[in-house]
Amino acid sequence: MARKDPNSLFAQQEQQKLDANAPLAVRMRPRTLDEFAGQTHFIGPGKLLRRMLDADRLTSVIFYGPPGCGKTTLARIIASRTESKFHYLSAPAASVKDIREIAAIARDRLITSTTRTVLFIDEIHRFNRAQQDVLLDDVENGIVTLIGATTENPFFSINSPLISRSTVFQFEALATDDVVSILKRTLSDTERGYGKLNISADNKALNFFAVVSDGDARRALSALEVAVLSQKKADKTGKIVLNINIAKESVQQKSIQYDGTGDTHYDLASAFQKSMRGSDPDATVYWLARMLAGGEDLRFIARRIAVCAAEDVGNADPVATILAASALQVAEFVGLPEAQLSLTQAAIYVATAPKSNACTTAISEAMNDIRNGRTAEVPSHLRDSHYKGAEKLGHGLGYKYPHDYPEGFTQQDYLGEAAGKTYYRPREVGREKAIREHLQKLWKRLE
Repeated sequence: MARKDPNSLFAQQEQQKLDANAPLAVRMRPRTLDEFAGQTHFIGPGKLLRRMLDADRLTSVIFYGPPGCGKTTLARIIASRTESKFHYLSAPAASVKDIREIAAIARDRLITSTTRTVLFIDEIHRFNRAQQDVLLDDVENGIVTLIGATTENPFFSINSPLISRSTVFQFEALATDDVVSILKRTLSDTERGYGKLNISADNKALNFFAVVSDGDARRALSALEVAVLSQKKADKTGKIVLNINIAKESVQQKSIQYDGTGDTHYDLASAFQKSMRGSDPDATVYWLARMLAGGEDLRFIARRIAVCAAEDVGNADPVATILAASALQVAEFVGLPEAQLSLTQAAIYVATAPKSNACTTAISEAMNDIRNGRTAEVPSHLRDSHYKGAEKLGHGLGYKYPHDYPEGFTQQDYLGEAAGKTYYRPREVGREKAIREHLQKLWKRLE
């Protein structure tokens, strides 16, 4: 069957009828840059993407960010602004044949009318390597202007050759004020929104929609649509009151955006561990709650706490490692919801404990010497002597048993060829301060 030309008059009329019955979030998509909300860090006046559009020198781009922040909408605006024909493909449903057909149409279009083509590929990270490679020549030669949208980090999910031919723009979730602004524009828009209806909207209700949507304009508009249409059907007077109670009844329980294997997983783990390291218990608890609410593996969280206890607290407070190990056992034994208590206790303890990375530095320096320097042999007097023939080899001879001496200490060579190295340098903090004083006392006896 021949593919319909999406730009024909008949197709446009069909699309208008579909748009009239489309969900509110679809109808209210911005049509110009002035209507577009958010992403001012690259689309604002003087910023990179705006400058590329003003100079009419747009290259292929990758839009990377969370759902509902305007990736598809901005792609359509760009196509309109650059007077290009817009083609949409959803990567999970598209094939190499689809790509080649659009590329052929784009090539013919350039030859016959010099009109450019914007090829928008949603969820481009779902394309396999072969599908992505098909795009390379047409992207490089300017046959199509590729706009790829992805919620996955493109530097991990998209081929390097395609990345090198594109400019990556990272979208951020919309700010609360941006979402409220979109909702207010919807209520006043007489063409696509609810401007023709008699609606009395409470600012608290609109702010609630904006907050609970977590920066996703599509979710906020869907909630508004439920609130308005349910009121319109229930109230025959034609007056619609939108207050905080109606708003709460129009929204399902807030869903937490969390990808257990992608950027969210690693970014939250990083923020969690850095907050513990930075001695901020409040930030620690917040990021812990984000991971728990998102369904993160309890063992993964417990391992992060244990790593931080050893890496960043160390001997400044040895109890931190013990408590982290206990939290792991409790979490595996009792599960949720009770496990969050032991994890919180351990995380707060690590966050508020005195910090020292002396143990981390010690093993790092020693490992570096072993990998890059001469490997030291074990001195004869330290070698194992618990077998027949050890004495004939001279192993263990001359070893001084420390407990035979006052305070359980005597001068002895423990490093052999590596003698003179200092790896562990305890800091003047917490328990390590006492360790440092004890070592200094022993060192004085060697002078």
